[in-house]
Amino acid sequence: MQRFNLIDGLFLYPTPAGAYYAISGLETDKPRRFLTRLLQQEQTPALTIEQLQLLMESDDEEKTLEQLLHCQKLGWVQGVDSAIRSPQGALEEILPDLLGKISENGKVLLADDQGFYLACSGFPHEVAEELSALSAELATVHKRRSGLLVNNLGIGSHAWAIVDAFGNSQIGFWPLFIGNHRFVLAISGVPHFNQAEFVTLVWSLIIRYLKKSN
Repeated sequence: MQRFNLIDGLFLYPTPAGAYYAISGLETDKPRRFLTRLLQQEQTPALTIEQLQLLMESDDEEKTLEQLLHCQKLGWVQGVDSAIRSPQGALEEILPDLLGKISENGKVLLADDQGFYLACSGFPHEVAEELSALSAELATVHKRRSGLLVNNLGIGSHAWAIVDAFGNSQIGFWPLFIGNHRFVLAISGVPHFNQAEFVTLVWSLIIRYLKKSN
């Protein structure tokens, strides 16, 4: 392995792509465990080999740096100049504003696996209830047909969408897997997951629903 050095004075922060990877599937590979542990912290940790080894559950410095390089090449982590604290406040207070920032038209809701919505931005109450129920039904269909999708068609995504004649999403349903909890984002139009608010959303949910493990 080509030797490289960590830049002093930086703090480790997931990118929107890294936050999405952390919650986009059920498989618990090493990068996903690392990203999840990173998002369990009360603030962004200093970029040091000691912190990395804790987050990656590794005593091997070389393998730790290799995994960091792998995640960096995939655009899942970044270094920031100052520490960022985890989201503060009750979920019901902070979620609506965060949700409104991850859609082109501000229409987003977060539902649980029972089909009840936990927070909503832009949708009327009655519509939010129906979309939440639909998200649970789609999850049941996906689970029943996942063998076809993955094994026969090679489609690993858990997301579903209702599209127009050009294939553009009108309503998309994006599952978020956080430990044993499954949530769904129902989004009108094109999702804007490449926003800092998406990282904050995922961070908030992981802090709330996963116990800190170090």
